[in-house]
Amino acid sequence: VQLVESGGGLVQPGGSLRLSCLASGFTFSSYIMRWYRRAPGKEREWVARISSRGANTDYADSVKGRFTISRDNAKNTVYLQMNNLMPEDTAVYSCKAILTSSLNTFYWGQGTQVTVSS
Repeated sequence: VQLVESGGGLVQPGGSLRLSCLASGFTFSSYIMRWYRRAPGKEREWVARISSRGANTDYADSVKGRFTISRDNAKNTVYLQMNNLMPEDTAVYSCKAILTSSLNTFYWGQGTQVTVSS
């Protein structure tokens, strides 16, 4: 089982990034997917979630209207499109897969760094 995030980097305020999380080793379409982030010196924060088929999404208030979560079950990948980035979005972003039929079964990726700075 593996979740591998990519797409992080350094971006100026107001810029955009698209994160990807590639899953392998499990039935991706049976899992809810979530993005989390952890900023330096802060607790991990939930960012966004998407249902197993992609029909339902939800966002933290801090990113609503700026970030969009999506998934492609044929590619075993979940995405996080981040627009109008702000310095406070700087964090390590990680994806989490949660089995819909058993919420105690989940997997984490290792994270990708996003830095928003001029």
